[in-house]
Amino acid sequence: MYDKYPKGQSRGRHWKHLKQILQAENYQNYPPDEPNYVNIESPPSMHPCKRICDITGFEAPYYDPRTNLRYANAEVFKLVRSLPNEYVQRYLALRNAAVVLK
Repeated sequence: MYDKYPKGQSRGRHWKHLKQILQAENYQNYPPDEPNYVNIESPPSMHPCKRICDITGFEAPYYDPRTNLRYANAEVFKLVRSLPNEYVQRYLALRNAAVVLK
């Protein structure tokens, strides 16, 4: 076993820390408007935003046309239909999609 890994040789992949990456890439010389590891400013994503279920937080492929709430499956749909109107308004307000329902 000792012959396989003689002293001084690495035993696998060597991972770099963020500080090592920053020093190696010399990020302080980059223009400030270019996104990189140092700044968090970047242009908006070109992908459409994911639709999230208003009740569970999972991805929601469906929405209820009567309440405009998004839901993930049939069980949540039953819950959405049984909600009182004031709760529906609160869920829509959380999503900034508040609509006065009739």
